[in-house]
Amino acid sequence: MTPTAHPVLTRPVPAALAVVAASLALGGATSWAQGLLPDALGSFANSPSGWTLLTVLLVAAVRPSLGGGAVLGVVSFVALVLGYTVASELRGLAYDPTFWGAVGVVAGPVVGAAAAAMVGRRVVPAALGAGALAGVLVADGVYGLTVVGETTSPVYWVLCLIAAAALAGGTARHLRTPTAVAAVLGTAAAATAVLSLGYGVLNAAY
Repeated sequence: MTPTAHPVLTRPVPAALAVVAASLALGGATSWAQGLLPDALGSFANSPSGWTLLTVLLVAAVRPSLGGGAVLGVVSFVALVLGYTVASELRGLAYDPTFWGAVGVVAGPVVGAAAAAMVGRRVVPAALGAGALAGVLVADGVYGLTVVGETTSPVYWVLCLIAAAALAGGTARHLRTPTAVAAVLGTAAAATAVLSLGYGVLNAAY
């Protein structure tokens, strides 16, 4: 029997182009969504977790290898930023993509590899990927409720925390092994701590 290769390895260019096109479109949509979404969900279009979730969905859709996922994570995140920039300019709003583009270059490989791991067949990488993404949601939820809670609705931030618990708990239950459970919870805690520290540094700088 001939094994089936990952799509991103057999068709890297079409997969990358599909991710770029979808990311540009969704990045542009988030700019418009800031004025259209109800207050309860408005933070989705203006938060790190929002673009992280979009990147995860787009990368996971092409089911790449871990290395391919890391590359596509950068591609997707940067394309989201560029799409947002173009849409904002069309709306008459000046936007500098430099900062969030740089964030995408740094965070994109981790987010993309985590997405690829979650749809892969290896237990420990899947647990680590789910834990990392759960940590993103927890950190953003806590930041939203504690730092910008006075100016934003708590609904989206609470949904982030619920989604994080569902992702970590569901993955641990699905994978079952003690090693996988420890990997999910440990990675989620570590990611939450690192990202929370990062938010603090950014707040101090700006």
